[in-house]
This record gives sequence, structure tokens and C-alpha cells, in this order.
Amino acid sequence: MEKLAIVILNWNGEAMLRQYLPNVLRYSRDEATIYVADNASTDHSVETLRREFPEVKLILLDKNWGFAEGYNLALRQIEAEYYLLLNSDVEVTPHWLTPLLKFMDAHPEAAICESKMLSVFHKDCFEYAGACGGFLDRYGYPFCRGRIFDTVERDNGQYDETTEVLWTAGAALMIRSKDYWLVNGLDGRFFAHCEEIDLCWRLRIRGRRIFCIPESTIYHVGGGTLPKSNPMKTFFNFRNNLTMLYKCLPDNELRHVMRWRWFLDYLAAWEMLILKRNVGDFRAVYRGRKAFRRWRKDFEADRRAIQASRTEEDIKEHRRFSLLWQYYVKGKKTFSQLP
Repeated sequence: MEKLAIVILNWNGEAMLRQYLPNVLRYSRDEATIYVADNASTDHSVETLRREFPEVKLILLDKNWGFAEGYNLALRQIEAEYYLLLNSDVEVTPHWLTPLLKFMDAHPEAAICESKMLSVFHKDCFEYAGACGGFLDRYGYPFCRGRIFDTVERDNGQYDETTEVLWTAGAALMIRSKDYWLVNGLDGRFFAHCEEIDLCWRLRIRGRRIFCIPESTIYHVGGGTLPKSNPMKTFFNFRNNLTMLYKCLPDNELRHVMRWRWFLDYLAAWEMLILKRNVGDFRAVYRGRKAFRRWRKDFEADRRAIQASRTEEDIKEHRRFSLLWQYYVKGKKTFSQLP
């Protein structure tokens, strides 16, 4: 069994692979085996990998399974103590793996850890996707040390302590293989978006722990496959976030949160239409909620199993305040200002 397998899931990302894979090989090959799992790309990704990166192990999938199921299918073919799910648009740094491996080896209670994530384009600023470790508010809105909604902080070392978090970004997520399969991996039905938060939360419910290790730093492009303003991304985010809440919220919170989310989601949709003139995202919110209602019954067994596995009633990284209220009404724009 390998110690660490770095697995990059690729779909039509030839340009990203050419730009960032050499860096991954340079700074990772001594500590990890590097795989690329290809989701049936239609560009020249596979030919490029075979010709220019023969040392990379290639896993070929038969169609585009999306992020979640693509990783499940790829990881079933790999035997390693740790997996590291890595986006193709990540620039790693010298010795980035050493603090992660050292921490995981020393802390068996940790299921997942991540690096501090900064922006490729503004290297003194956090990157939107994961920044320095993620949390959820009472109503399921994600936020990070270093990023709340669209407010991204400059990195001045303010979050450089190792901290327990609720979720880590799927752009660079290290996980014990036994923990990955303990909860049956990513939920392939999500296809993409929120699947890593869902995975982390399910493990946290079981009492496993998740950490950000800022001693390790990486740089992320972000939005390399699907831009942030894309209506398809809005659809996935709303549908999958609601599904995650349905699966993971404890019984005494579910009805209250879902009632508020009905109101808040439609308020967000009309704000997109009236203030931003964004018809695509407006429709995507409605489609996302409709899709959730249609398939919610398919997750009833999942919810029962997840709640039965619960070892902690009060997970402190799932905060009990409203992020919308703190951000828009009280004007608290940074993580350090939050309750």
C-alpha cells in the first residue's frame, strides 16, 4: 500500500495540466504517487499526459462522471493510506506535503486536513474556494477564515494557527482512505459543488475531526472549469446545499432551518433578478429548489443512517448565528469579527 496518493481529476483541462502539473511533480514526487483520473476528456489531455508526463499514473474513466463520482471511481482503483484530492489548477509550493503528513501521522483523530489556500492572481490574498478552513452558519451558508461571501481578506498571517474546521475545499483535500470509505466517499448524486462539505460534515457527525494546517501553503486559480457566475453552478449549489442540510441537520433543527431557507432562497433569487438583472441565476435558484423537492425522498435512508451515526449533538464548527444577519445587517465582513 502506498503512503500518499495525489489524485487530480481532469476533464478537458489540458492547459491547466501543462501549466501546473510540472510544479506538482517537482514538489511532491518524493512523498507521493501522482495520479490523474480523466473524466473522458474530449481535448488532448490524455495524449498530453502520455507524451509529456509519463511518470504520472493515468486512470481512464468511461464518461464525465462529475467531480464526486469521478473521484469515487478513481479512488476505488488506488490503495493508499492517504488520498489527496487536488484540482488541476493548483500551484503547490516546496515542502507543502510535509506539514500535512506530519500532522496526520501524529493525530489519528484527524480524518481530513488542508493547506492554507491563496489566490494565484493575488498571492497575498486568500482564495475564494477554501481560504484557511471552512465553517457553516445556522442556515447552511458556508464561510471561511479569510473569506465571507464575496469579501476576501489579505493574508497577513492572521489565521496561521492550526485550527479545527468543519470543512475543507475539494481543491486540495487530504483524507485517510479508511475515513473516505467509512462514509462511502463523496455523494456521487451531487455531481459537483458542496460534495466536499457534505463529506466533511458526515465525518464530523461521526466524531472524526478536520483541520486546516496553514504551515502548508498552496495557490489556487479557482473557477477553472465552471465560472462563479455560471447558472449551472448556481443550480448545483442550491440543490446540493439543501440536500446536504436535509441529510446532516439534527432532527431538532431541520424543520426550522428548512422553513427559513425557503424564504431566504427565494429572496436571493429575486435579488438576483431585480438588482443584478441576472435572469439565468434567478431561474437556477428555482430549478435548484424544484430539483431538491423532487429527489428529497431518495435521501431518506441516507438521513436515517447519518443521524444514527451521530456521536456529537453540538458540533462547534457548525455555528449557531445567521451569517446573513452578521454580514449584511451588522456589517461584520471578516471571520475575526464574527461571534
